[in-house]
Amino acid sequence: MLKIKQELLAGLAQALDQLSPGAGDKAAFESPKVAAHGDYAITAAMQLAKPLKANPRQVGEQLRAALLALPVYQRWVADIDIAGPGFINIRLTPAAKQQIVQEVLQAGDAFGVQPSNGQRLMVEFVSANPTVPLHVGHGRQAALGDAICSLYSTQGWNVHREFYYNDAGVQIGTLATSTQLRAKGFKPGDDCWPTDSDNPLAKNFYNGDYIADIAEAFKARATVKADDREFTANGDVEDYDNIRQFAVAYLRNEQDLDLQAFAVKFDHYYLESSLYTDGRVDATVNRLVANGKTYEQDGALWLKSTDYGDDKDRVMRKGDGTYTYFVPDVAYHIAKWERGFTKVINIQGTDHHGTIARVRAGLQAANVGIPQGYPDYVLHTMVRVVRNGEEVKISKRAGSYVTLRDLIEWTSKDAVRFFLLSRKPDTEYTFDVDLAVQKNNDNPVYYVQYAHARICSVLAAWGGDAATLAGVDLSPLDTPAAQSLMLLLAKYPAMLTAAAEGFAPHDVTFYLRELAAAYHSYYDAERILVDDETVKRARLALVKATAQVLHNGLAVLGVSAPQKM
Repeated sequence: MLKIKQELLAGLAQALDQLSPGAGDKAAFESPKVAAHGDYAITAAMQLAKPLKANPRQVGEQLRAALLALPVYQRWVADIDIAGPGFINIRLTPAAKQQIVQEVLQAGDAFGVQPSNGQRLMVEFVSANPTVPLHVGHGRQAALGDAICSLYSTQGWNVHREFYYNDAGVQIGTLATSTQLRAKGFKPGDDCWPTDSDNPLAKNFYNGDYIADIAEAFKARATVKADDREFTANGDVEDYDNIRQFAVAYLRNEQDLDLQAFAVKFDHYYLESSLYTDGRVDATVNRLVANGKTYEQDGALWLKSTDYGDDKDRVMRKGDGTYTYFVPDVAYHIAKWERGFTKVINIQGTDHHGTIARVRAGLQAANVGIPQGYPDYVLHTMVRVVRNGEEVKISKRAGSYVTLRDLIEWTSKDAVRFFLLSRKPDTEYTFDVDLAVQKNNDNPVYYVQYAHARICSVLAAWGGDAATLAGVDLSPLDTPAAQSLMLLLAKYPAMLTAAAEGFAPHDVTFYLRELAAAYHSYYDAERILVDDETVKRARLALVKATAQVLHNGLAVLGVSAPQKM
């Protein structure tokens, strides 16, 4: 059916060029707003009416006649009618719709996947400070980033997943100070551990129990592994630098465990500290100064970011000689560009919105060939967690929030992924733990997975060789329920393309729920394992193709497709 659609589009382009030379470049099919109106809709008649100085309805009649004269339309189109001022509705023959079943079964896991386009893409996501366990907000970012990577992989991109560790800065000092105090036997509530939120010093401490765990491991001279590096504590509670290095390594290992539980893997971990040790930060600042894009005022070095659309100029280097946080970000993105990543997507929380303009301004001011609008950003809101009807705000382990591992342990990896991807990234989301563990149709991930498992049980009951279904006679699939299901299968590749272009993995969840509903309706409408062998095998081929698309879509989201439930 996908091949047939391309042939029909080529025919439409030919017919449009006959009416108005060059119009064929805009040949397109739309989905009718009402399914009963047809399978494809064409609005070109209304668009051509003005340049042709003709009535849209008359243009529609001319276009209809031109299409009906084409052999490809005579073969695959059952009817073409004109509605309203000039809408053209096309109804395909059952044979045209049936082709999608064969296409899905022949392609298998590759259905919907485009050939390589030879282009490289980096997606940077999670990138949490190595000072705390990953919270549910990080979980939403991990699900988003991983799904966007998978979406772009289906579109032929060579995708690189990167985690940027902010292992430099004030927050690392806060981690080290908190761990050292715990190692010396102090705890939150002691006189040396301020808890007054109005007291600025209170921000210099982390209160979660995980800090005590780090301190105990440090005193025990434990060895921890973070990525491909190992670090062993010396146990000396007075050795602040050793405590700092061990605490960072310990929490990087904890975050690795969180990501393993969530089945998220990265190709590379990039350390912020390396930007300083490699001289990239100083080189970036020197380049901006040499380009005349900075000035000094009030003892600070400023970037002329207003020259590039920012609402005000930004401080780069403070009076004490330290850099503001967006400066290493500019250096980091120059490094991305130099590594050959001409397209970059950053997944970040909405609290990072203010950094977009200044990072892009710094990249333009550096004048290294980076295009405007680089990198792309996908911003997401935080997540509320509700359990037993009440919002859960804290975790004993983390001290102030629910961790990603908490959520996985309460529900499942599949439920967390599907739920966190089921809304647009920039919309508020409430994660209902009780709903996520229910085994009924109200639980969206269960509903979709159950459709796949239900098909598997039908195929198991049949007991035949599913590989033989790719070549069966599909002519019995001419009922409204079967044709509706086939049309939905045919929408899968275009849905993937649109979801990738729009950074919208939630579109995949919507599609899968719609496909699951269509299958459940089909199952209720028609028996599959009937006595008539030809009818039975045709229906088995259709449901096998449906299972394949459900499997493929769930794989994009990083969710399993169980055979039994």
